[in-house]
Amino acid sequence: MRAVMNDVTGRTAPLWTSDEIAVATGGQASAPFTVSGVAFDSREVGPGDLFIALKGEISDGHAFLDKAFAAGAAGAIVSQPISQPHVLVADTTEALNALGRAARARMGGKVIGVTGSVGKTSTKEALFAALERSLIGPVHRSVKSYNNHVGVPLSLARMPRDTRFGVFEMGMNHAGELSALTQLVRPHVAIVTAIAPAHIEFFGTEEAIAHAKAEIFEGLEPGGTAIIPQDSVHRDLLVKAAQQYGATIVTFGMGEGAIVRGIEAVPSASGGTLVSARLPDAELCFTVAAPGEHHVSNALAILACVEAVGADLAATGLALAELPGLPGRGARVTVPAGENGTAVLIDESYNANPLSMVATIRQLGRDKADRRIVVLGAMRELGDASDALHASLAPSIEEACVDLAVLVGEEMAPLAQKLEGKLALEHVADAPAATRVIREKMQPGDVILVKGSNSVGLSRLVAALSGGE
Repeated sequence: MRAVMNDVTGRTAPLWTSDEIAVATGGQASAPFTVSGVAFDSREVGPGDLFIALKGEISDGHAFLDKAFAAGAAGAIVSQPISQPHVLVADTTEALNALGRAARARMGGKVIGVTGSVGKTSTKEALFAALERSLIGPVHRSVKSYNNHVGVPLSLARMPRDTRFGVFEMGMNHAGELSALTQLVRPHVAIVTAIAPAHIEFFGTEEAIAHAKAEIFEGLEPGGTAIIPQDSVHRDLLVKAAQQYGATIVTFGMGEGAIVRGIEAVPSASGGTLVSARLPDAELCFTVAAPGEHHVSNALAILACVEAVGADLAATGLALAELPGLPGRGARVTVPAGENGTAVLIDESYNANPLSMVATIRQLGRDKADRRIVVLGAMRELGDASDALHASLAPSIEEACVDLAVLVGEEMAPLAQKLEGKLALEHVADAPAATRVIREKMQPGDVILVKGSNSVGLSRLVAALSGGE
């Protein structure tokens, strides 16, 4: 990802100079150079980029230096001397963290951190669109789902110095991870989208997950704002945690007492949701393009954040009305079905936990369709609760009037048992088998929800049905 800014003469200024990189990392520059982007994957390197040769458990980025420079890298951060332009450091991973901290330190705008069991990426992308539309200044955000111990500092290191708003997604699957990430990001506003039993295998209880998500407040800048879901059973826990760091608390939701409250949410003619919301100093009626209650909840959190950073609420409403679902996170694709017909494929293939599963299945039940089909992949990292949580999806499937359920993975066996005899059912081992079933059984007019943990590989089913492979 490359970025430049204009200096006072109108010329473009680099993202980083070799001297700045050396100062930030405590390294030694071999020669002067400038870069316009940062990458640690040689496959993502473009002309003018800085390549950081990270050493991992499986591979060593130093083995890909020639490939990176062949792709146009202008320089590299390395822990061993090379002939190409570089900054030599003792530890390239620590250097990446240091570069991220330096980027954060030189940025004079507002920084927003987003976490939660569900909705992180969708909220981050919608916030980016809303803030960019406000036209207050340059906006930067983490790309893809770069939300871990390497993705977050990389996203920071890519942030131009004149950024007005920075939006960073932070994830975790163990206690303590968010604590480290938020100290890098140092947000002015910290959002928790929702709490659900994602990664519960590593925590034991949903309350423990809430405590781990609350770590995001540890990095809040003085006078910062914590945006918390009012409708969560863990609301009080999150509020108490945020108060320890002097945060201004802003709650959001549809329930009584929410500071940013959805007063009404009704389906719109375009397929999304028409929402009326009340804020402390404003009321707003707007459309959320992506259908589903979970997207309405995200939208309320976004409104709370936009107001907290002083951006444009009206522009936010326009952005939410135009932002469709993301690939893997709610995108709707029209695919061929039968000889001359089409079906609608709802691509939720990137991730799944019990809360997001129920939300998307309920939304499917509201869709107009000749037949409703679900292709549900196993939910991973649920530990001892796996069987019960998979089985718990049965009532939502029945209430949504699903005509055919294709269940993928051995973890889905308890759900298959619950649904046996209640609707057309196929329980298959993997994504290729599910693809064969859907190709055989899909008909014109079907609406097909595809959702599962990313490791199940249902994105391949989506690509196959939509012509991507």
